Amino acid sequence: MNHGARESTITRNILRALRGVPGLLVRKRHGGVWATSGDPDLFGCYDGRHFEIEVKRPGAKPTPRQQQRLKEWAQAGARVGVARSVEDALCIVGAARRDE
Repeated sequence: MNHGARESTITRNILRALRGVPGLLVRKRHGGVWATSGDPDLFGCYDGRHFEIEVKRPGAKPTPRQQQRLKEWAQAGARVGVARSVEDALCIVGAARRDE
């Protein structure tokens, strides 16, 4: 079953878009021996609010551990969400385009 773009492509597109938002800082979290298992893929700050974004392909769902990490970040006051597109990511951080 084909659900469109690879997760790495979606991540690159999101990073490119978020880096174009004035005043927004975003970083890609890289796994490794010192990483916390399940932490979201992207993190940063915009308009004084920390955010955590789990990137998934369309149709894919976060693992239970990833869902738990998002919940922990949300309870600490961060904006959190699962992004399957640039538009999703912009909404999560509070920088959605307003083309009305």
